[in-house]
Amino acid sequence: MDAKVVKGAVGSTVVGKTLLQHVKWEHLAAGISGGVVATLVLHPLDLVKIRFQVNEGIGITNRPQYNGMLDALRSICKTNGFAGLYQGVTPNVWGAGTSWGLYFFFYNNIKTWMQGGDAKYALGPGRHIVAASEAGLLTLILTNPLWVAKTRLCLQYEQSAGSTTRGVYYNGTVDALLKIYKLEGIRGLYKGFVPGVFGISHGAIQFMIYEEMKNKYNIHYNRSVDTRLTTLEYLTFAAVSKTIAASVTYPYQVLRTRLQDQHRSYTGVMDVIKQVLKYEGPRGLYKGVVVYLWHVTPNICIVFMMYEYITNWGKKVAVVDK
Repeated sequence: MDAKVVKGAVGSTVVGKTLLQHVKWEHLAAGISGGVVATLVLHPLDLVKIRFQVNEGIGITNRPQYNGMLDALRSICKTNGFAGLYQGVTPNVWGAGTSWGLYFFFYNNIKTWMQGGDAKYALGPGRHIVAASEAGLLTLILTNPLWVAKTRLCLQYEQSAGSTTRGVYYNGTVDALLKIYKLEGIRGLYKGFVPGVFGISHGAIQFMIYEEMKNKYNIHYNRSVDTRLTTLEYLTFAAVSKTIAASVTYPYQVLRTRLQDQHRSYTGVMDVIKQVLKYEGPRGLYKGVVVYLWHVTPNICIVFMMYEYITNWGKKVAVVDK
């Protein structure tokens, strides 16, 4: 029996169809591809960002000190060679690829379900935020252990067994995951989860802005909202949406990184906030933001360019009449 479509003030609801009937696996493949490529290209900046985020200036005195982004890159390369710039890259590749793949997969299938399978139906800002938030939460639950492993590996400052405050050295991603679980349990693998939940707003804001910019742009030129755009148009919308979202929500990343740091212990999110504000002031919540913006803009452009290219394969690019 055909599914019935009920239209009302809130949009379209498909009765009789399940969410699984709207699954599109190309979104998973596209997200993984974009995440992996972007991470391999830009990991050194991510490494520097993490080290800046935890550099509180008190307590841990043996942290490397850097005079800016370029000095950090030179110092790391001088100390550990070029390979040092890719410390922690394995869990980052796994984490970024998995996260982007799952996020795009969940987001687009939830969005398609909300649209009742009609890609030309514009959901509006509210529903885009709901879809992005649901996708973000599901992705965070599945990938948080990888982000803990990535942070721990990025914060191993010297390549020696006694290089960490707690005397634990991680020999790669799997070893990190096993040791964290053995010594700290499930709670250790989910450190930073709470600020990560707050960070879901980052993705929600970004995707809402991105989708609305695309929709308004197509509507302005009297085209369907699912019309394929040019690479430059996708890159512009991705960069603008990511920059706005990052500027608004960045502090959650500092909180998450500090909770995952193996060199310090905090009792929770509020303890981190209190200590940051007490010893570093409000600026402490934005440590590493400059490096982050240098990293995230090309990162998101690579991810979204590959994503849109793969998922829109076969569609003709729209030509705007001047």
